[in-house]
Amino acid sequence: MLFDSHCHVHDARITGGLAGAVAAARDAGVSAMVTVGCDRPSSQAAMVAAATHDVDGVDVYATIGLHPHDAVQGTASVADLFDAPGGEHVVAVGECGLDYYYDHSPRDTQRAVFAEQIAIAHERGLPLVIHTRDAWDDTFAVLADTGVPSHTIFHCFTGGPAEAERCLALGAYLSYSGIVTFKHADDLRAAALITPTERLLVETDAPYLAPVPFRGKPNQPAYVAHTAQFLADLRDESFDALADVTAGNARRAFGLASV
Repeated sequence: MLFDSHCHVHDARITGGLAGAVAAARDAGVSAMVTVGCDRPSSQAAMVAAATHDVDGVDVYATIGLHPHDAVQGTASVADLFDAPGGEHVVAVGECGLDYYYDHSPRDTQRAVFAEQIAIAHERGLPLVIHTRDAWDDTFAVLADTGVPSHTIFHCFTGGPAEAERCLALGAYLSYSGIVTFKHADDLRAAALITPTERLLVETDAPYLAPVPFRGKPNQPAYVAHTAQFLADLRDESFDALADVTAGNARRAFGLASV
């Protein structure tokens, strides 16, 4: 059974809505998913989704985080949610990190807010979900200053083999999205080939980044099966084996019971 390690199934743009998307995921062989917060409203929506989904056979978990785009809102805008009702469904801090491609928040603010959320992960013993884009060196620098949480996930990993090696040296998991199926993602595919089986995760980042053959359309957790199949073919592994190992990895990464 598959585990979508990163999606936004609470997002209003999800095809079929929360219930429809979870049902479609179940029918595609998805047994669990983590729906990820990016600011206060989306973190609250993720918590509600995890607490209220009613489709048998699929576990939905939530995260609380402040995306680098929204770093100007300040860590305090989400910090109290960890102790709010529904907090028992929260399995990680994030997504948080650095995004120097868009620079929607000043870079010094991004770095400070990233460090503050790493501190929350340390204080609460929670995994950390990292978003990094065009900011590898500063991402590693912040992690060096704060210490790497024992369970750290580089979500939607988009680096090449060199970046993969640096992440792996920290003990992190690498989560691959539909981008790995894109035509010009050769460096990313090279990274996927050197990622140890025990550090490999799959995700959709739905409603974004739908894999081939759905590229350009709204993504949904059910499509994680296509990314998993692509990775299995790339790595010359069976689909069932890759699905099982990545699901087990996700449960370990998020501190959940083994399957």
